[in-house]
Amino acid sequence: MLKQFLNLKLSQKLSPQQIQLMKLIQLPTQAFEQRLLEEMNENPALEAGKEDDYEADEYANEDYDDYDDAESDRIEADDINIDEYLSDDDTPDYKTQVNNYSDDEERETPFAAPISFHQDLINQLNTFILNDEEREIAEFLVGSIDDMGYIRRSIPDIVDDMAFTQGIYTDEAMVEKMLTVIHELEPSGVGARDLQECLLLQLKHKTPTEYVDLAIDIIENQFDAFTKKHYDKLLQKYSISNEQLKKAIHEIERLNPKPGGSFAGNNKVTENIVPDFAIRIVDGELELTLNGRNAPSLHVSKDYQEMMQTYKESRDKSTAQKDAVQFIKQKLDSAKWFIDAIRQRQETLFVTMNAIMHYQEEYFLDGDETKLKPMILKDIADMVGLDISTISRVANSKYVETPYGTKLIKEFFSEAMKNDQGEDVSTLEIKKILQNTIEEEDKRKPLPDDQLAEILKEKGYPIARRTIAKYREQLDIPVARMRKKI
Repeated sequence: MLKQFLNLKLSQKLSPQQIQLMKLIQLPTQAFEQRLLEEMNENPALEAGKEDDYEADEYANEDYDDYDDAESDRIEADDINIDEYLSDDDTPDYKTQVNNYSDDEERETPFAAPISFHQDLINQLNTFILNDEEREIAEFLVGSIDDMGYIRRSIPDIVDDMAFTQGIYTDEAMVEKMLTVIHELEPSGVGARDLQECLLLQLKHKTPTEYVDLAIDIIENQFDAFTKKHYDKLLQKYSISNEQLKKAIHEIERLNPKPGGSFAGNNKVTENIVPDFAIRIVDGELELTLNGRNAPSLHVSKDYQEMMQTYKESRDKSTAQKDAVQFIKQKLDSAKWFIDAIRQRQETLFVTMNAIMHYQEEYFLDGDETKLKPMILKDIADMVGLDISTISRVANSKYVETPYGTKLIKEFFSEAMKNDQGEDVSTLEIKKILQNTIEEEDKRKPLPDDQLAEILKEKGYPIARRTIAKYREQLDIPVARMRKKI
């Protein structure tokens, strides 16, 4: 039997310079600024500011083949696989650092170091009269509290852990006793082992009233019915009016389900968004600008070029001089390439966003999200003559400031679906109509997915119930039962 095997291996081979350019393109403004600072720190031949009027780059046309021995073992472009250079794990430091200063802001601002969440709890423990054993157990319990304020481990596990890791030998009764001390700490609800206990601790710290007492009873004895919003069962169980139940639930809704997350010293730093583009409407026309922080003024160092020129005119070329000129040439080449790469990055960003702006012109002119057209990466790639992967790198991490707010560019992309007229409509348009329909529903009788599908069908969008469920989940909208209000 004749067997024919066909092995095809498709791999994109790019030069190191092309890979670096791709990485620059995918950086948003703040990360790009950090990358620029790193490059300038690493390469003394790259300088900021406009270049003086002098004959620059004379060395560029010269050949230095005699000093390229060090490059004989350079990696060939064909040996480089792009996937190895652009993996998700390749995350440089600047992507995890905050840098949100404008050019005219001070870069060093003194601030008071905030006290940590756990240290604050330890400080509160110092106000209690405890013996040495009790204090050790209480401090261990504080150390077992997660950032949300919960103790997720069982009492027997904690007892075993203290014995094995700390040499503290005690029993479950003593740990339970110290847990009651932890439950007296602020914020109220800290040290709870589950949501039910967390809510109960907070309610019991409140001033007793008719509705607080009712809320405690509901959480303590009817927690399942409450979480599933079975309000009819609660009304029947307690023989109360809608208004009474509404006020009791209001007491519960004011509680904090994550007491540790509200602690000021426990909050993570949130990086402010710096738009990479801005779209304005001027005399009825759209106008696009690229954030100036993406277009720094750079030039190749005059001193380094003069050093290269001096060496070129020198007759005696020692080994040390050859090594020095090889270093200088490498830095000059790197500086020239980086300046050129930044120009290419600016052009790529601008032409891509300009194409997106014109493709979605109707939306950008009036802000009506139902006017967003179906648009995929290939549509823009075909318009500007760039690869789909390049368009993706521009869209995935960049923001544009519009008259209707700052938007993530990739949110303007969507697949197409057919309406009842056979016309292509954006899935974004359908999601917006679905969201509006749910917002306008009677919250006492929220619409289930099958009814939502019928309503959208009447509006001209024949969509299956399972698609409604998928879009609803993507919009972070709960099922009908969980949207019910009294």
